Amino acid sequence: MKILISIVLSLIIICLNTSPTLATTLNERIQQFPNWSDRPTTKPAKGDLFYPNWLEGKWQVTSTLIEQYAPLAPQITTPGYQENDKYLDRAIEFIVNFPKQQTKQQYVISDRAYNGLNIAIAYLGKKAVLSVKTDPDNPNRQITKLTDNKQLISTVTDRASESIDDQQFIATEITQQIFRNAPEIYLNTVETTTSYQSINPNKIIADQITAIYLSPKDPNYFKAGDRPAALYRYNLELAKI
Repeated sequence: MKILISIVLSLIIICLNTSPTLATTLNERIQQFPNWSDRPTTKPAKGDLFYPNWLEGKWQVTSTLIEQYAPLAPQITTPGYQENDKYLDRAIEFIVNFPKQQTKQQYVISDRAYNGLNIAIAYLGKKAVLSVKTDPDNPNRQITKLTDNKQLISTVTDRASESIDDQQFIATEITQQIFRNAPEIYLNTVETTTSYQSINPNKIIADQITAIYLSPKDPNYFKAGDRPAALYRYNLELAKI
């Protein structure tokens, strides 16, 4: 869910004049926002991301973009950044599903295709989205087909997670994205870090941050380095269905 939100919205940027201490945990990283000058410590993504049991089920999500920054502007910007102003303080609703994986361990996972489709429709409209499919051989690879022969290919390459206690879970995923809009192709890297807090069995709140990094093929890649070119922060409220 968190991955597609970042893609369809495009990106943002604002100049940071501080030199923050490097975060050692995901929780510390969130506390340092928006003073991010590097990428999080992660490991190669193998298999799927496992969530705590209290996230299992279908949820009505209300997502609100509350902050956006463009750390490298005006020298470096990202496509669609200015247009994303229209989403600030605007509540977007959609349904997501976190089923239990049908294996012996019964881990809770994200229904990526279902969630991705609902999120894309919520932001882009039903007529703009043709389909969202997850590679049956790789849960970390997803293809979103849009109208006018547009296509978004997203592959989670790295991730990390940590449990603060029995009610708080934080996860981050690094995704390589390829957006095809014939004859143009746009590449970038997206980090989505989300802190989930269980309030009660029927309510979860979350703090979600999306960071956009330039692709090595971007002419400004070496200028940007590991600094994000755009940052978005969302408040999420999940109500159990």
